[in-house]
Amino acid sequence: MQILVLYSTMEGHTAKIAKRFAKVFQDLGNEVFLTETSDPGYCDPGTFDAAVLCAPIHMGRYPSEFVKYVSDWKLALSKVPNVLVTSSLFIACAEEEEQEQAKGYPGELSSKTGWKPSRIYNVAGSLNYPEYDFFKRWIMKHAAMTENWPVDTEVEHDFTDWVGLDAFADEFVKTLKSEAA
Repeated sequence: MQILVLYSTMEGHTAKIAKRFAKVFQDLGNEVFLTETSDPGYCDPGTFDAAVLCAPIHMGRYPSEFVKYVSDWKLALSKVPNVLVTSSLFIACAEEEEQEQAKGYPGELSSKTGWKPSRIYNVAGSLNYPEYDFFKRWIMKHAAMTENWPVDTEVEHDFTDWVGLDAFADEFVKTLKSEAA
């Protein structure tokens, strides 16, 4: 199968997530086209057997180029099985209210663009302190303290459940293959 993995990233963590999906798909014998929404070239998602779109949430929003891509290609996306993967630190929060807020972002994207993903996968992101400017590092460090998260600003702190992500990717491919049979 040919699978498009398209992503948008701010500090690089969502790129890691997209690359992990691509690796799992390739390891399962699929052909993968991995690209960013900031420069997708002519990438018609309707020409693939499936599409996985990955994007982070920052300040309550998806990146503008991601929203534009989804808006521009929503009809082609609707013709193939697809997944919206949303990366947000809110998924790792102790407060269920914050987790629910993060789980609501895909619905807001659907309302804004008209695209209804076949599947949604919410994944916790990371605190990538080395990529933040001084002001953002200070804000994120104080937010991390309220969650009892690491505050060492010299390294990235990853909250992604990689085992869960691998299992989701594996199950997605198995479902695709069973539906194609």
